[in-house]
Amino acid sequence: MGSVGELQPEYDVLVIGAGLSGCYACHRMHQLNLKVKVLEAGTSVGGTWYWNRYPGARFDSESYTYAFYFSPEILDEWKWTEHYAPQAETERYIRFLCDRLGLWNDIRFNTSITKAHWIEQDRFWHLTDASGRTYTSRFLITGIGVLSNPTLPNVPGVTDFKGPAYHTSRWPKDPVSFGDKRVGIIGTGATAIQAIPVIAETAKSLTVFQRTPNWAIPLRNSNISPEEMELIRTGYPQMLEKINQTRMGFMHGASTDSIWDSTPEMREAFWAELWALPGFPFWLSNYKEILIDEKANDLVTEFVARKIKERVKDPWTADKLVPKNHGFGTRRVPMETFYYEAYNRPNVRLVDLLETPIERITADGIITNQEEFKFDMLIYATGFDAVTGAFDAIDFRGTDSHSLRDEWQDGPRTYLGLTVEHFPNMFMSMGPHQAYGNIPRSIEYAVGWIAECIGYCQKQGISRIEATDQGVKEWTDHVHDLGKNLLSNKVDSWMTGVNKNVAGKQKRIVARYMGAAPEFREKCNGVAGGGYELFSKR
Repeated sequence: MGSVGELQPEYDVLVIGAGLSGCYACHRMHQLNLKVKVLEAGTSVGGTWYWNRYPGARFDSESYTYAFYFSPEILDEWKWTEHYAPQAETERYIRFLCDRLGLWNDIRFNTSITKAHWIEQDRFWHLTDASGRTYTSRFLITGIGVLSNPTLPNVPGVTDFKGPAYHTSRWPKDPVSFGDKRVGIIGTGATAIQAIPVIAETAKSLTVFQRTPNWAIPLRNSNISPEEMELIRTGYPQMLEKINQTRMGFMHGASTDSIWDSTPEMREAFWAELWALPGFPFWLSNYKEILIDEKANDLVTEFVARKIKERVKDPWTADKLVPKNHGFGTRRVPMETFYYEAYNRPNVRLVDLLETPIERITADGIITNQEEFKFDMLIYATGFDAVTGAFDAIDFRGTDSHSLRDEWQDGPRTYLGLTVEHFPNMFMSMGPHQAYGNIPRSIEYAVGWIAECIGYCQKQGISRIEATDQGVKEWTDHVHDLGKNLLSNKVDSWMTGVNKNVAGKQKRIVARYMGAAPEFREKCNGVAGGGYELFSKR
């Protein structure tokens, strides 16, 4: 793709990250016969499922939908053992993909990228890792996860504790014993919801420091017998057709029923039916108004609040575990490890940080404004600098040294959620402003679109493709318009770019595409079918 005598890069394509998106990108570049290298900070593949190996970590969507569908042969070969697979099984699945697709030789591990600069004079990308080594390529694909940059609590002494201390997303590979230990855990997000019941079973004591409670409903997991797996396998074509039609890429379709057409008795019966089902139906198949109408949201949250209070014996603790905001979205725990019931154990205590904030972490524990706690182990379940945080962690610079951090200072601006103005030949497989939901379905589409765009450039002799200002403006305005009525955008959370532990991340942004996944794909397909309109090409 270059003229004779031009300086040539080392690779055609570099990919940052060897999670699901990075591995699939590597496969698609092989299909284009391009020289590709995946650069991964960890010691193996897996991304989220490599780093997050905390106790209780598992899917919150059905295993057989949280998978790639591009290869019928791979679908036929792989056997899931649980409806909601644990971390170890998912990690094995990703390693199996790499074996089956022959990806290992094109992945470089222990390689943390610190800089990614487009050099206009060379017309290709220069990436630098933490050791100072540089890698060059025509095209750059980011396989950076939306939840891949962990954060620690913003309190004094966070590094002073002398005992074992772990962040849930940087959990050690070797087993961690909680037996006869006084354990403190800061945070009650999704990772804590899964970990707390497991830790509580063996810890001498477990003290949970909560700032903001999360909604959680039972996952109702179960094993998959060989006979059931065979039935699932034969149904893959119909399953793919269904999930490609749903709003978020799951098997559970949206309801068209209105909450205001139902009597209170009908609502209770409907919610009880959804509550008894495994997985996402209570969220995805509920009344159509619950995510946009505060009164409707109040009614459904009252139902869930009652369920929480039925499961927690102490009234004070139960009340503290109920969120006090709108934007109902569920976090699920596996059926075997009940989150709320853990607080009924005599060795588990909840501390409300809104009433008794942490003053500092010490060498042997935590001091709040009312009490001093001694611990043998600390766990930080304090989440991530989400969506844009992983991009902020790398010094991305485009044409004329445009900084991506500066470009997104007031919120991300993208074209299709896949590209950014001033950053030629750079594609994001899991960037902001994309349709999230079932992540592998999102990845399979996004990486596929990127591969087809790069293939188009090959065929047309295009060495440089870049989003235009018009494209970015139109797409960003479109994304913002889609999110105007959603209650979830009125709540501080990682989904709105807020992290109170990170400086400068206290203002809400529009980070996600709020429309339906089929609509997102239709719009992106239209751009590709129109010869990549609103892109600058040369």
